[in-house]
Amino acid sequence: MIGMPSLENVQDPLLQQNKDTVFFRDGVRRIDFILSYLDDKDGEKKQERRREFEANLKKAGLELETEDKSDSDDLKTYFLKIHAPWEVLATYADVLKIKVPFKESDIPHGQDVPLEWLSRPFRLPEKVMRPQPDYFTSPFDKDKIDFFLIKNQDTFFPPSTRNRIVYYILSRCPYHKEDRKETDKKGIKRLLNNGTYTSAFPLHDQCESERYHLYKNWARFLCFYKEQPLNLIRKYYGEKIGIYFAWLGFYTEMLFFAAVMGVICFTYGVLSYDDNLTSKEICDPSIGGRTVMCPLCDKKCSYWKLNSTCLSSWQSHLFDNEGTVFFAMFMGIWVTLFLEFWKRRQAQLEYEWDLVDFEEEQQQLQIRPEFETKCTDQRLNRITQEMEPYLPLPKKCGRFCLSGVTVLFWMLLIVACITGVIVYRLAVYAAFASIMKDSPTKKIHLVGSLITPQLATSVTASFINFVIIMILNFFYERVAIWITDMEIPKTHLEYENKLTMKMFLFQFVNYYSSCFYVAFFKGKFVGYPGNYTYMFGKYSRLRNEECDPGGCLIELTTQLVIVMTGKQVCGNIQEALLPLLRNWWCSRKARKDQYSRWEQDHDLQNFSQLGLFYEYLEMVIQFGFITLFVASFPLAPLLALCNNILEVRVDAWKFTTQFRRPVAAKAHNIGAWQEILNVVAILSVVTNAFIMAFTSDMIPRLVYLYAYHPGSEATMSGYINNSLSVYDISQIPLLSTPICCLRYRDYRYPPGHQRQYSHTMQFWHILAAKLAFIIIMEHVVFVVKFFVAWLIPDVPSEVKARIKRERYLIQEYLHNYEVEKLKIQLMLIVMGYYGILQKYVPTC
Repeated sequence: MIGMPSLENVQDPLLQQNKDTVFFRDGVRRIDFILSYLDDKDGEKKQERRREFEANLKKAGLELETEDKSDSDDLKTYFLKIHAPWEVLATYADVLKIKVPFKESDIPHGQDVPLEWLSRPFRLPEKVMRPQPDYFTSPFDKDKIDFFLIKNQDTFFPPSTRNRIVYYILSRCPYHKEDRKETDKKGIKRLLNNGTYTSAFPLHDQCESERYHLYKNWARFLCFYKEQPLNLIRKYYGEKIGIYFAWLGFYTEMLFFAAVMGVICFTYGVLSYDDNLTSKEICDPSIGGRTVMCPLCDKKCSYWKLNSTCLSSWQSHLFDNEGTVFFAMFMGIWVTLFLEFWKRRQAQLEYEWDLVDFEEEQQQLQIRPEFETKCTDQRLNRITQEMEPYLPLPKKCGRFCLSGVTVLFWMLLIVACITGVIVYRLAVYAAFASIMKDSPTKKIHLVGSLITPQLATSVTASFINFVIIMILNFFYERVAIWITDMEIPKTHLEYENKLTMKMFLFQFVNYYSSCFYVAFFKGKFVGYPGNYTYMFGKYSRLRNEECDPGGCLIELTTQLVIVMTGKQVCGNIQEALLPLLRNWWCSRKARKDQYSRWEQDHDLQNFSQLGLFYEYLEMVIQFGFITLFVASFPLAPLLALCNNILEVRVDAWKFTTQFRRPVAAKAHNIGAWQEILNVVAILSVVTNAFIMAFTSDMIPRLVYLYAYHPGSEATMSGYINNSLSVYDISQIPLLSTPICCLRYRDYRYPPGHQRQYSHTMQFWHILAAKLAFIIIMEHVVFVVKFFVAWLIPDVPSEVKARIKRERYLIQEYLHNYEVEKLKIQLMLIVMGYYGILQKYVPTC
């Protein structure tokens, strides 16, 4: 980035910028916003638009100053500096109901936490954590200026509030002449879209500023163990960005407990490795070595011995053991604790950040300029009794139907791609089997013993699926924005919520569909020898996949690891490595001498309105991975924790060094993402119960242990032989072998039985046990979830008391102010009457 420091030496350039200025040439008026434009050849219409727009800005009270292109670094760009004087700020602060301080708070902070000294290494200096004292605040009122703590009009409104007000004016200022009533010619966004202006942004602060302290104490990776300066983030970037980092930090902290429990469960699987009798039987030459299995595909696949899956059975035990059941139930409760404690944390932030009375008239819920422009129909608002634009119902239904059809088409496209991957698995498995059937270790000496047809097919299919996921994401992001724009949402919040639902629905199907296939469909509709089930009918010759004798859980683990890890690695490369490469490339072309603050910020990346949307989406998709399928991979929370520790600092680094300063915006919660997290949390209980019942081999083993073991002592010896059915080899005419019969994984009567090849009673007992397990696990987890949710109030009692106390004190102060003001008015009236009496009534 031209003029922007790299990660390792960012401190020095920031300190060297002390000659920069964020003021007009007079050194008094602060620059609240910057507009840039190019004076190109085909620019007569653009010049006229700029002329009218800037004239209307001046009429709105803003003050402008232009920097000529000859003073710019590229000798092409003009910079228009905008300053909002006190009158403008006061007027729009009143309109937007911006809360400002009127008295320093005398409510003491919470009591000291016991053993607070333990947290001192993780804490930041007090001046960073609390950059300003607590105040009682009230919506600004121009008629009560003397009520507020206005020590200096130039610094009363902080830069974040100033740029928010200026952007509000810019987004609604017209650029047509007074004699023309062209309602569509309005707002800076349309001027940016048609190229009249190239950019619009507020400036970062100067050196030794809040930005510098944010980089020093927040954006460096060496501070990964430190708490985040949320109050400083909120003060500099606004509440909307502050609430995101608060949520991300809280989510990361809670992941620590899930990661510890996952490591414990995985360690249990490792420690119980030698006690796994099932794997020992599979690997035993006298048992698994003599058990000949049916071919796993037609024609090209031959019979195989059970002990060839020895390694995969040991690997499966690491994740498919008794500890996995406990961990699945633990994660169902962990999700509830995470969501409930976040509500409490969010309520605390609402109080601390003065968002308790955040109402609909705030900026986030005001009508979008695009809605006002595109909706030419008017109707009377019953509340305000004013005419306002609206979208007629027939047009709204038409746009909604087109949007729904588009979303459905893309979701079907995902299903088609997943079907293609499944076809690949079915077709390629036979090829791998024919290649590796003789001796897989002859040509691949190092890892040949680890490669099986199942593993090779699973890994290659997972990578292909991941590539398809990334390609579909690239196209659908643009489609989702297009169809959301087409729906013309009325407010910014409605726009974000609609886009959120579309993107998450698509991402949910895109990322999780392959995992759902492996978990709930693979190996469930196979049939049996002589009567196999085929994907597109018998003539397609694509026989449905079977699970490994150890179950499909290890393959689900492989699929989850590849997709989850691949997404996190690609995300980190995109967020960190690409900006660094861009910095290096741009620094080669940068001018050596120092250039202005607005040019430095102009060369940074633009932080779009949907910037936080993609950050939330990335984390929520990760949340789905560690909750929906966590029973198959207990180490998933640990991977997520490591990623999030890096994610917090990478995002902080981007905000402080790579992005232009975003326009401050208010938000008192994480919006639609809260409901999405709740839905995922409930769905995760169901999916993990089904994974443990139908994907894991846990239930069949328990049924055998307690109901079908032949001896008096309950052990797992003989389980492998019990779980495999017998098929008469003579019924396969193309397979010539001296072996009389083959085995396959199922519970069916042997040949010669009056009900040969139909399911045995043990199959139905296992199915009943699986359904009972699902019901019991779901009810236990849901009962605990609802009890925990009821036990933990959404708003801490201390916060409730402080809110009531503060409201009472504010009412008292306002009452006393009004009374004092009334006394002064009465005094003036009395003094006026007294003066009149002295003038006209003669004294004695």
